[in-house]
Amino acid sequence: MDWYMAVVLFAAANTVTPGINNMMIMSSGLNFGIRKSIPHLLGILIGFPLMFIAVGAGFVSVILVVPELHLLIQVVGVLYLLYFAWLIATSADRVDASTEKVIGFWQAVAIQWVNPKAWVMITGAFAAFTKTDSDPFLQVLYITSAFVIVGIPTICAWLFCGSLLSRVLKRTESRRLFNRCMAGLLVISILPIIWGLVVRI
Repeated sequence: MDWYMAVVLFAAANTVTPGINNMMIMSSGLNFGIRKSIPHLLGILIGFPLMFIAVGAGFVSVILVVPELHLLIQVVGVLYLLYFAWLIATSADRVDASTEKVIGFWQAVAIQWVNPKAWVMITGAFAAFTKTDSDPFLQVLYITSAFVIVGIPTICAWLFCGSLLSRVLKRTESRRLFNRCMAGLLVISILPIIWGLVVRI
């Protein structure tokens, strides 16, 4: 029980802080409202645990054997996230913004694989909390469940915050400034990936 509580606290400390998922879902809540953001929300809530389990089940081993796969994922991911940063920066000065710019379920699932914070959380959790004398698959499930338990209320809170901000930021100029700040933070969050690609190439 003490081990599991430690995992939960680790998950809480990592999921409550700003990251790609939190910034994008808050921006979606501001620009499109809660109802239209639900597919995006579900993509995060389902996509992250799936990534967690896949990595724990040996995806890292595949990447080590075929390093080009990881490079491809990173390049595509950077372009993908830059595209979304541009959408955020140029969208939603109005509450009734076009649904064409809403991030969908599968898009949100895909974003998890290029989210540097997600990789740090997953590798950090496995490095710190897995034991050699216990069933590795059960450990993966337990650690994943801790992140799900903490992640659901956390990501929902960021979405609700964005929705509440939509009532405060009613002026076009205020919304535009908020969107551009969120887009800027998103770009900053992927700069380590871009730098890693530059060094690697």
